[in-house]
Amino acid sequence: MAKHTLAVLVENHAGVLSRVAGLFSRRGFNIDSLAVGVTEDPNISRMTIVVDGDDYTVEQVNKQLNKLIDVIKIRQLDGSDSVTRELALVKVNANSNTRSEIIQIVDIFRAKIVDVSKNTLTIEMTGPGSKIAALEDMLKQFGIKEMVRTGTVAIERGNQVIRTEGSEG
Repeated sequence: MAKHTLAVLVENHAGVLSRVAGLFSRRGFNIDSLAVGVTEDPNISRMTIVVDGDDYTVEQVNKQLNKLIDVIKIRQLDGSDSVTRELALVKVNANSNTRSEIIQIVDIFRAKIVDVSKNTLTIEMTGPGSKIAALEDMLKQFGIKEMVRTGTVAIERGNQVIRTEGSEG
């Protein structure tokens, strides 16, 4: 089984996310990651959905999504032809003995410290999920108090764009 990234353009109105998530749960498909946001057109949202499965599973997901009235367009993104990122915020224990070591690790990963308190540092990191996982692994030794991740967002490289039918571009 492999991870597949789907870019899904949908109508931007209430209930669409619920219908898409419901479709996945009714069919027994698991969503590894789901990120949703409005596009350059305020009437359209874009969902980036990462599913774990074989080609047949992804084909079934595509067919089911296409049946939903709110779905405008679906495209499976190829990993080598797209840019994929995730955002993580990590709050880690830090004291006078560990603070400088944590700062060195943060610098190596090209992350940044976005909040400092007497006993903690909050780190912001963007990058591929594997890079965020590697940072998390390095920070575990200090004690991660809290962590939040956005889920994957992805866009095709170069001139490739996902457009609604009839749009210019």
